[in-house]
Amino acid sequence: MKNYVCIDVGGTSIKYGVISEKLDFVVTAEMDTEASKGGQNILSKMVEIVSNYKDNYKIDGICISTAGMVDCEKGEIIHASSLIPNYTGTKIKATLEEKFNIPCEVENDVNCAALAEHFAGGAKGSKISLCLTIGTGIGGAIIINNEVYHGAFGSGGEVGYMNMMGSTFQKLGASSVLVKKVAEMKNIDEKDINGKYIFDKAKDGDPDCIKAIEELTEVLGEGIANICYIINPEVVVLGGGIMAQREYLYDKIRSSMDKNLIPFIGDKTRLEFAVNENKAGMLGAYFNFINMQKKR
Repeated sequence: MKNYVCIDVGGTSIKYGVISEKLDFVVTAEMDTEASKGGQNILSKMVEIVSNYKDNYKIDGICISTAGMVDCEKGEIIHASSLIPNYTGTKIKATLEEKFNIPCEVENDVNCAALAEHFAGGAKGSKISLCLTIGTGIGGAIIINNEVYHGAFGSGGEVGYMNMMGSTFQKLGASSVLVKKVAEMKNIDEKDINGKYIFDKAKDGDPDCIKAIEELTEVLGEGIANICYIINPEVVVLGGGIMAQREYLYDKIRSSMDKNLIPFIGDKTRLEFAVNENKAGMLGAYFNFINMQKKR
């Protein structure tokens, strides 16, 4: 049976493990990204992870999910935020393949999460799906015929920057906005509250928290509707920490979507919440590896 090393590089932590071709995780672990130490430090961590697993398993591929914009053909970072200094230009695929003589494929983390949901989650069986990750910002990915749609220059799916209401989608609809808004309403420090606090308070009838959540879901529904008019997905999958509040959020987001979509589209567009949680990046990295290897 073939085994693959999967590594998911986020801004805070790196999740990694070994997955079999039957989609079973043989082992998983996690470490701090230490993003401030820069791209070369992260690359060194990848080398260490693969090296350790290579000593205990027969590894047939290296599957990387990472923050930043990725050139999937070359397997390198073409743009990364200042949160990870000197990550732009990091040649992940070339470095790992040269060191270990094992094929490696690299993809953006949001795209990987979308692939995980498309092949083994809420969008399974669809031809066209949209995946949104609602967190500090809003990440988007479009899957068409089992492949990520990257656009002409690799920025397809960057819906967080979409202009809305004199601002942008992510400046109005990210979960970080929810925390900031409630903190301002209650005149408390943002660091003293989080999403769980807000939803617990809302369920207890707190008017500030209820209002902030309703404003957020109105934005999400309108933003999703705008994207649906363009790409016409069969299913929209929502992920991110606050989406654990499915029972509270689903009807509100669905109602806003339907209000902003003509019935012909709204009635046929499914809304799902992500199911793969912390393993989404690693699982999607595996599916990307399989896709890319078929092409090469």
